[in-house]
Amino acid sequence: MSSSADASPSPTPPSAPPERPSALAPLRHPIFRAVWITSLVTNFGGLIQSVGAAWMMTSIASAQMTALVQASVTLPIMLLSLAAGALADTVDRRKIMLAAQTFMLLVSAGLAAMTWMGWITPWVLLTFTFLIGCGTAFNGPAWQASVGDMVPREDLAGAVTLNSMGFNMARSVGPAIGGLIVAAAGAAAAFAVNAFSYIGLLVVLFRWKPERPKQTLPREGLLAAMAGGLRYAFLSPRVSAVLLRALVFGVGASAVQALMPLVARHTVGGGPLVFGLLLGAFGVGAVGGALFVGRLRARFETETIVRAATLAFAVAALGVGYSPWLVLTLPALMVAGAGWVLTLSTFNVTVQMSVPRWVVARALALYQMAAFGGMAGGSWLWGALAQAHGVDLALGISAGVLLLCVLIGLKVPLPSTENLNMDLLRRWTEPETRLPIEPRSGPVIVSIAYRIRDEDIDAFLALMDERRRIRRRDGARQWRLMRDLAEPEVWVEKYQTPTWLDYVRHNQRITHADAAISEGIRALHQGPDKPVVHRMIERTTAPLAANLHGERHYGEPLTDPTRAS
Repeated sequence: MSSSADASPSPTPPSAPPERPSALAPLRHPIFRAVWITSLVTNFGGLIQSVGAAWMMTSIASAQMTALVQASVTLPIMLLSLAAGALADTVDRRKIMLAAQTFMLLVSAGLAAMTWMGWITPWVLLTFTFLIGCGTAFNGPAWQASVGDMVPREDLAGAVTLNSMGFNMARSVGPAIGGLIVAAAGAAAAFAVNAFSYIGLLVVLFRWKPERPKQTLPREGLLAAMAGGLRYAFLSPRVSAVLLRALVFGVGASAVQALMPLVARHTVGGGPLVFGLLLGAFGVGAVGGALFVGRLRARFETETIVRAATLAFAVAALGVGYSPWLVLTLPALMVAGAGWVLTLSTFNVTVQMSVPRWVVARALALYQMAAFGGMAGGSWLWGALAQAHGVDLALGISAGVLLLCVLIGLKVPLPSTENLNMDLLRRWTEPETRLPIEPRSGPVIVSIAYRIRDEDIDAFLALMDERRRIRRRDGARQWRLMRDLAEPEVWVEKYQTPTWLDYVRHNQRITHADAAISEGIRALHQGPDKPVVHRMIERTTAPLAANLHGERHYGEPLTDPTRAS
């Protein structure tokens, strides 16, 4: 979905096409602009550090260990992102970013000091890069979810693209600078530059005071929030389609970057400056792809863009693997960079537009786990293949994996997010009860009775199948649909939540998109009254045991004929 700025108040003739906003429109928001600029600096530092780490490893270890440099950064993202996303959805995201950036500054400074003193071994280097990856894992979901707090929804897609563009602008120049620094002053200097690059962003984040929405419910526990994120993602076809495609793409696409030091040293016969040029060419292509992604989204479906970009990346991987000439390798890497940013930014935007704000950081974390998990596993795989059979064969097989990603799209296409409104509906209010109720009281069993004509049963069942998925996705358990044997026109929907608090949280998660399903079901309901809702609390038959569990005398049905919730 292409980004759009606020519409002009002046009317537009019906025949005139809508004005396409500038790719830089999100930068008009001061906080996003400040964070974007300082993040650009940290991206430069990170890429300079990556050049130093990768080139140092080629000097002290094997091809497989060299490929593990990238794996050591991406593996923590796969392992820790879900916990980081749960924290980012339940804790102040600004504080998480401050802590993560400070941690990475200290680790980078330690790596520079260890290298300066000559204490670096392959495993020590991997340990430090792993720790930097841990900081990245906790920073990523909080930062990406915060973009929606910095810009309005109509600028969200453009802001995500600008983030990709910023990173790849740094990629286009940073590696070459890194190569110069490594060649002139050694890897320790590159690591020190990275440490200093975090300072500007830390200052901006420290001064930012975002408005946080008032929390009316207690914060979810970490494990419950993680489970909720997993449940939402795998019960949302839009999100699960992105996760599958991102995993396969990550495996195939990781080969080009993981093996680039070996391409520089052996395939085209160069040194650290050539390595920087290769990374720079990849970055230039990525920036070009970012500049055109808005136009492409305006003209083509999401799936079309991803298929074309993935195929282009596959062809480029073959060119990088089998070309011994730098003059051909550089354009191939530019094509790969464009395919990289087009595919990953499209995945990212699709996830952000497909989920409500209460779970966006966890959805993004799971997307990162899929993409970077594929990259981590792929980096190890391609390193092993390159060591055993050569760089050319490894890159050739990676192109086949990317082709597989395209073929999967024929069965699991990416969804369109056009006209999808995942904002919370905010119509539901907590019902009054005749019996006293506490947040921890439960389990709460809810039943809703509908009267459906025979000719409407097929339509009703189709809607209820979608209702079942939405209920379970938002936290309901043991959902089932029953039909009355004595009165066949009566259908009863039944589900439960562990506590009253979970019931309230479940109903507050209804989005505008979900409301269409509820309205369709209610339109099929026949009778003078609305569907009758019964809310009941399960209790034991032993009064003493009930009192010990704090349930007092909760047991009678809590009935409300006006709310089908």
